[in-house]
Amino acid sequence: MVMLVGSLLAAGLSTRFEGPTTKLLTPFRGKALIEHSLESFRASGIATRSVVVGRSRIDRFILDTETILRNEFPSKGIASSVSIAAKWAELLNADALIIGLGDQPLVGGEAWVRVANSFGAPIVVATYQGRRRNPVKLSRETFGLLPVDGDIGAKALFELLPDDILEVECDGEPFDIDTVEDLKNWNY
Repeated sequence: MVMLVGSLLAAGLSTRFEGPTTKLLTPFRGKALIEHSLESFRASGIATRSVVVGRSRIDRFILDTETILRNEFPSKGIASSVSIAAKWAELLNADALIIGLGDQPLVGGEAWVRVANSFGAPIVVATYQGRRRNPVKLSRETFGLLPVDGDIGAKALFELLPDDILEVECDGEPFDIDTVEDLKNWNY
């Protein structure tokens, strides 16, 4: 049996978001932005879950059954959070890690389930109308190839291992909320 673990990345500095509160705590369609992503993540059915957090105070939204992984150096970029999640997965001796982002509130649970339940390549990536987005599932053999800093996460493997990718078409809206303008465009 394959041991799959999941991690939601929520440690970014949100430097482009100039709102009145922390981006992940900003109201989005009736609740904090992070709550939408967490609900989808939990709907995946992945039993062993973690959330990589930085300076945002989102701990209150994380369940006791979920592991909080602290990124003490979020300024090193998303790669640092992916690296933390991969090290956690290695410690658990997981066969694969599925990761997604805390600022993609309309990537639904269905995308997590489809990616989690797809096999046949070391990298499985959700696509939306043919565009690669999150979540992404990485097999253990790819963990050591991930960058440890910079603003590129699992995408770094797409160029490195182009023949080892399985694309899985998913429903949902995979946009990121990076700016106040993004929030205004999608918060209806």
